[in-house]
Amino acid sequence: MLKRTLLMAMLSLPAMGQSVDPAAIAFRLPDQIPWGAVTANGNQQAVLVGDPSRPGFYAVMVRWLPGNMSRPHSHPNDRFITVISGTWWMGSGTEFNPAGTVPVGAGSFVTHFARGIHYDGAKDEPAVILIMGEGPGTSTPAAR
Repeated sequence: MLKRTLLMAMLSLPAMGQSVDPAAIAFRLPDQIPWGAVTANGNQQAVLVGDPSRPGFYAVMVRWLPGNMSRPHSHPNDRFITVISGTWWMGSGTEFNPAGTVPVGAGSFVTHFARGIHYDGAKDEPAVILIMGEGPGTSTPAAR
């Protein structure tokens, strides 16, 4: 029985030296994600595709550190967001009210509509989100 279990375990391991054609598939493992420095808003960003400051498609991962939230703002274009890990908290309107934010867990999908005023971040745990959209993905503070 032990021999059979060991054999099955060995057979289920990926073969060494396997690879994919880089002309067909590109990938980055978690330790290869190019996280930037922590911003003044308390998050780190990793640009995966494109350039969010320029016109065109982009994809950015954002890691919110616990206890940090953006202030009310908007973006010129729709943004499509998937929560990768943790709980991401979001609110809308010009009044910043962290107590009134809504929790969104891993696996959830969110759309921020163009010029919609919102704020978001993390409370008790880190939250990682993937943001995709059309650039420029600038942020405009909300007028109060």
